Amino acid sequence: MYRGNVDGGEKDRFNGSKMTVAMEHKRKSSWDSKISVSTVSTRRFSRAGTPSSILSSDSDIRFTRKLGGQYRCGCCVLAAFLLFLLFSGVSIYLGYTFLTSDPPGDQIFLATFRVIEGDSFVSELTDSSSEAFRIRSREYRDRLNLIFRRSWVRISFLAVEILALDGSEGGNLVVHFEIRFDPRYQTITTADIVEILTQEINPETSKYLTNLTIELPSLEVQESLKALNAQVGLQTTIATPPPTTTPPPPRRCTSLNLSYCKHLPYNVTSYPNILGHRSLADVQEDVIAFRELVDAECYRLAYDFVCQILQPTCISSQPEDLLQLPCRSFCREFWNGCGNRLPDKFKPLLDCSNFPEYVDQGGCRAKPGCVQALQAKALSPRICDGVIDCPDLSDEKNCAYCRDGYMHCGIGRTCIPRGKRCDGKMDCANGSDEKDCLSLAPSIRSLKSQFSDTPFTAKYNNEGFVVFNEKGTIGKLCTANLNATLPGTEMENVLQTVANSLCSILTYTGMKSVEVRIDDEENIQYVHMQDPLATEITFVRAPCPSKEVMYIRCSELDCGVQSLHAKSDNRGLNKMAEPGDWPWHVALFKEEVHVCDATLVAENWLITTASCFQGQPKAEWSARMGSVRLSSISPWQQERRIIGMIKSPVEGSTTVLLKLDRPVTTFSDFVRPVCLPSNQDPPMNSTHCNTLGWARNRDLLQRVQLRHSAMERCENISIASVNSICTESAYFTDDCNEEEFAGSPMLCLQPDSHKWALTGVGSWRIACSKTGTERPRLYDKISSNIAWIKSTIFI
Repeated sequence: MYRGNVDGGEKDRFNGSKMTVAMEHKRKSSWDSKISVSTVSTRRFSRAGTPSSILSSDSDIRFTRKLGGQYRCGCCVLAAFLLFLLFSGVSIYLGYTFLTSDPPGDQIFLATFRVIEGDSFVSELTDSSSEAFRIRSREYRDRLNLIFRRSWVRISFLAVEILALDGSEGGNLVVHFEIRFDPRYQTITTADIVEILTQEINPETSKYLTNLTIELPSLEVQESLKALNAQVGLQTTIATPPPTTTPPPPRRCTSLNLSYCKHLPYNVTSYPNILGHRSLADVQEDVIAFRELVDAECYRLAYDFVCQILQPTCISSQPEDLLQLPCRSFCREFWNGCGNRLPDKFKPLLDCSNFPEYVDQGGCRAKPGCVQALQAKALSPRICDGVIDCPDLSDEKNCAYCRDGYMHCGIGRTCIPRGKRCDGKMDCANGSDEKDCLSLAPSIRSLKSQFSDTPFTAKYNNEGFVVFNEKGTIGKLCTANLNATLPGTEMENVLQTVANSLCSILTYTGMKSVEVRIDDEENIQYVHMQDPLATEITFVRAPCPSKEVMYIRCSELDCGVQSLHAKSDNRGLNKMAEPGDWPWHVALFKEEVHVCDATLVAENWLITTASCFQGQPKAEWSARMGSVRLSSISPWQQERRIIGMIKSPVEGSTTVLLKLDRPVTTFSDFVRPVCLPSNQDPPMNSTHCNTLGWARNRDLLQRVQLRHSAMERCENISIASVNSICTESAYFTDDCNEEEFAGSPMLCLQPDSHKWALTGVGSWRIACSKTGTERPRLYDKISSNIAWIKSTIFI
C-alpha cells in the first residue's frame, strides 16, 4: 500500500567531531612529569534517508513504502534494549554515588633520625622559609625519595616531605619528615619503614646516605591515621629495633666447591654472596633457576655472569677479605638480555648500580672476550693501538710492543718491566712510571689489592701513611731516625715541611695534619730520610724496629689540574684527547644513548645546559666520567645516575646543575673537578680557551681552540642573551672535524696559573656547515652564576 507525502522528502545528516585530552598522572620527580595531548581527526559522516521508489507526475506527489510488521517489531525490541541500558547506567551511578564509601586517604608515616657526622645544625635551619632550609631539606628529600622509589614499596609510594630540621648550633642535626603511601596498592606497616631505613642507615648496605653517619637508635617511625573531617590523628608507635651488639665475623675466603661453575679461572669464594647465600647448600637450592636462564640463551655470556654471582672470587685483604663481583657494565649487558626472565626475588638483589667499577676497592671482574667483541664490531684497528679500550687491558696486552707480564704505561704503545717503576729513569713517554713514587695509602695491603697493570693509582687518598714505591717494591716511611738526629722542635718542622710538600705534589691545596703512628702491618719494607734538612730529601732503605711511621691528612683536591701534564705542557695539548687530558669532562646518556655533555664541578654536581632536557619524557639519565672513547670501557671510567636538576635563576642563563645519586669520592688522574671562574668575564686571550667535541664516526674526544668573536656573528645563527659569549674556532676549516654536543664546556686557562676554569656552557649542538667552515659558537656565561652555584653545592 502506498500513501502520498507532500512535504518534499527529507534527508538525515549526522556530523560528528571529537577531541580527547589524556593526562597521564603518575608520581614523578620535578623534571619527569609528562602531559600528552592527542587529537582525533574530525570526520564528517552523512547518512541519507532510505531511498524510495519515486514516480514523476504532473501533480509533484512523491510516494514511499510503508514499513511492514516485522520491521516495527525490531524497532520495539531495540527501543526496549536502549531503555534497559539507560536504566542500568542510572542505577549504577546512583549506587556508586550514595552507597559506596569514600576512597581511603593516604597512609602517612612520621619519622625522625639524628645525623651525627657529615652534616650539622645551624640556626638558619629553624626558619622553614629560609633559603638554607629550602636547600638542605631538598637534599634530604631527594635522598629519601630515592630510597623508597628503589625499594619494594615503590608501587604504593607517593612522596617524602621534610617537616623540620632542628638541633643545637654546630651540633647534631635532627631530621623530621613524613612518608606518604597509597593504600589501594599495598598496605605498609611501620615495621616495613623501619626495615628499609635501617638498611640504608647501615654503612655497609647504604647506597643513598653514604656520606652521612646516622645514629641508629635515634630512628623513630610512627603511623598517623587521620580522620577525614575531624583531622584527629590516632598514632601507634613501633620502637626501632636495637642495633646488633655482636658484629658479624669478618669475611674470609673459602674453597669454591660448586661443580656447575668448575670452569671459573679461580678456586676461592666467600659467603654470603650478593644473593644472600650463606653456604654451598643455599646456593644449590637456587642454582636450578639460574641454569634455566643459561639454557634459555637469553645472553651469550649468561653462564659466566651467573657463576660469578653465585661463586664470586675472593681477594685476601685486611681487616677482612673482599668479594670481587662482575663489573657494572657486565651486569647491565646481562640484564638487557635476561632481566625479564629473572625470578622476582632476585631482581632487587641484582641491581646493577650496586655492582662495582674497576676503580672501586677490590675492583671487579670484566666481561670476558673484550678483544673478540671489538673484532665483532669491526673495531679491530683499536687492538694494540696504544689506547686502552678494555677494562682489563686485554686489547693492549700481548702486542708486539708489550710482552707478557709487562706493565703498560697507560697511554701510548709502551710497556715496561715492573722493576722499572720508580727507578729514577723515565721509561714511559708520559713519565707515568716515575709519577707518585711517594703517595698516601691506608695500608700496603689496600695498595696491593688495587688494579696494577699500569703505573696509575686507581684512586687518590687524601690521607694515609706515607708510602714509597721503588723498582716495584712498596713500603712505608719510617721516622725513627728523626728522633735520634733532630731536636723536638726541629723534628716537628721537618714533618710539617715534608707533609706540605707531599700534599702539594699530590695536587691537594694543602696539609691538614701530620703525626707519627705505630705501624701495625707485618713484613713491610721501610725507608728513612737520609738528610731531612737538605733542600732535596733522599730516601734510603733501612729497617724500622720501632715501627714509627708518618701519617698525613691533606686538604681538599685542587681543581682544574691536568695531573698527567707538566705545568709547562698545558698549552701543547693534542687535538685528539688522550686519557687524563680533560678529567672533568662528562658524557650524559639518556637510556644508554649519548645525547649531551656536562662538566664535573664538585663530587656531587655537574654543570650543563637546560636544553638537554627540553621535551624529554621520563627517562633514566646517567653520567659517564673518565672516558675519551664512547664505545670503549677504560679501567678508570666511572658512572653515576642523575637524580635531580636545578635551573639557574640568572636572567638569560640556560645553565643547570645536575645532582648525582652518589658522590664521586674516587678521584684520580682521569676523574677530577674543574675550577669555577672568578666573578669577572673570561679572559679575551684566545690561545688559552678550548672546547671539546666528538670526532665524527670515531667517537673520540677532541679539543677545539677558541677565540672571542663579535656578538653580531652569533646573532645571525642563534638567539643571544645578556648572558651569552660569542666565540669562533681559531683555525676555521682546518679544525672542522668534530661535533660539539649541547652542554659542552668552554674552558680557559686561568691567568698566571696551570689550572683550567669552566667559563661557559654550550646551549645547543654545533657541527660544521656544509661548506666545511666553522660556525660561530655561543656559550652561556658561568661567571654570572657563581653565587648561585656556590650557594647550591657548597652549603
